[in-house]
Amino acid sequence: MTLPQGRDFQPPWPLRSGHIQTMLSSSGVRRLLLPKAARTVLEGAEPVMVSGGADVRLSGAYTAQRTGAPSRGLAVLFHGWEGSLDSTYVLQTGSRLLAEGWDVFRLNFRDHGDSHHLNEALFHSCRIDEVVHALAEIAERWPTRPMALAGFSLGGNFALRAGLMAPQHGIPLAYTLAICPIIDPAEGLFSLEKQAPWFYQAYFMQKWRHSLRTKQAAFPQHTYFELAELKQNLRGLTEALVLRHTDFDSLEAYLDGYSVAGDALRAMQIPATIMTSRDDPVIPVNAFEQLRLPPNIELDIARYGGHCGFIRGLDMTSFTDDYIAARFNAIADAR
Repeated sequence: MTLPQGRDFQPPWPLRSGHIQTMLSSSGVRRLLLPKAARTVLEGAEPVMVSGGADVRLSGAYTAQRTGAPSRGLAVLFHGWEGSLDSTYVLQTGSRLLAEGWDVFRLNFRDHGDSHHLNEALFHSCRIDEVVHALAEIAERWPTRPMALAGFSLGGNFALRAGLMAPQHGIPLAYTLAICPIIDPAEGLFSLEKQAPWFYQAYFMQKWRHSLRTKQAAFPQHTYFELAELKQNLRGLTEALVLRHTDFDSLEAYLDGYSVAGDALRAMQIPATIMTSRDDPVIPVNAFEQLRLPPNIELDIARYGGHCGFIRGLDMTSFTDDYIAARFNAIADAR
């Protein structure tokens, strides 16, 4: 079977703009225009609570496929920063995999979606251990095999790190796929500050501040940030997060803590795919080009697509649906 490649994505003008692709990817317009089939993963979805270890609780949703045939496997989906298990791209991908015969689990990271009240401590990007712990519980509670994982943006970064850690934790993960993952967080932060148009940083900051206000309301007895800290830019507020709420002694150490740059992925034991686009205005492509990868990791850099966009036309469906489904199905067929 010939798998779709990033070079196959040739959108019509003006969807060849990385900025338009990026802005449409999570816009309300896209959610309104998506066909009904892109929401079927919501039908019969079971709300679930899983353990992140100790007293950590993470929320999720499980949907069993209804094709009448044996399940192809269990597909687990990770959203991006300040997204959720109900983000448009997660629903669309989950619905496509459901139609292909997969059972689907959508996980919320800590403090994402409506889960701010579940844990008193704040989310940060180095909380990979609790996500891996949750992944192990998901594999045990829903033992359909194979188990395949896909993540978007920061969720793609988590998916790659989870893929690295899965074998040593006994998690039967067969494959992991990352769409536009954060590779070098320090470079990505610099790009948002210095290279990307101002409205990207404004967009992320607005969502992050809203999330922090929601967290504060859930735990009014706890002061997470001072008002002056909340008014800082992305770098300033991130540094305040690091010094207040992590064990790292510097912003640089924290950013390095979830980096998968350089040869960090050379120890990956399972098959994996990294897909991004050259016109991604959020995550610089040179970080991908500098990766030193083992043979079992496929790196696919498309010309177009923006950041997690890859939108094909007016119906707002994404090329990534075909891309992810084809690779997941290949893993299942190989079993």
